Amino acid sequence: MPEVLVGLVVLAGALVQGAVGYGMNLVAVPLVALIDPRFLPVPLLLIASAHGLLALAREHGDTDWSGVGWAMLGRVPGTALGVLAVATLAERPFSAVVGAAVLACVVLSVLSWRPRPTRGPLLVAGVASGAFSTAASIGGPPIALLYQHSPGPTIRATLAATFGLGTLLSLVGLGLGGQVHVTHFAFAAWLLPFLLAGFLLSGPARRFLDGGRMRVAVLVIAGGSALALLVRAAVG
Repeated sequence: MPEVLVGLVVLAGALVQGAVGYGMNLVAVPLVALIDPRFLPVPLLLIASAHGLLALAREHGDTDWSGVGWAMLGRVPGTALGVLAVATLAERPFSAVVGAAVLACVVLSVLSWRPRPTRGPLLVAGVASGAFSTAASIGGPPIALLYQHSPGPTIRATLAATFGLGTLLSLVGLGLGGQVHVTHFAFAAWLLPFLLAGFLLSGPARRFLDGGRMRVAVLVIAGGSALALLVRAAVG
């Protein structure tokens, strides 16, 4: 039953994102596209926004709201750039560029780069996140890499707020374009129990990662995102 398989994929994605702060799209989008494309993009966006609200409610006191504001300020033009990229550039070369850029940042972080979530970098990361998520469905790494040296709760809460607001913007845009339908809410309702299960399971994983392993998890997810994009560009 494809709906159950999609639900299990969402459960895994919710577990990863609940523990690390991002990564649901890395897990869910490619597999859901293969199993049952009816769940993309609106039902998965609805579920992602619900996850963001849950994560924010759980650790709201650790949110870097100033960072969220600067990242969102960059995300608006970044989203427009992503739309332009979709309209004018071939998908595979663009995915390769995005993947290479993220992978380069991961390698630099491992070697010597110590990024800080200040205004300028957050603006740039917001632009990159908006463009990457719109055109390649993976927008978490640019912002997550800036916060890699922050405490786990700060990473998760700040990314939850950023992604939640960004997802709502995407849903509003799709709604204005007439691409949101009642059936999408039915698909999202089917996925909700799987989302809640994954989110609850992320609690113990959170505590494990917060014991000095959070930065490694952030870099691993970012590296996985980059490699997934490079493979997508290579094999289509």
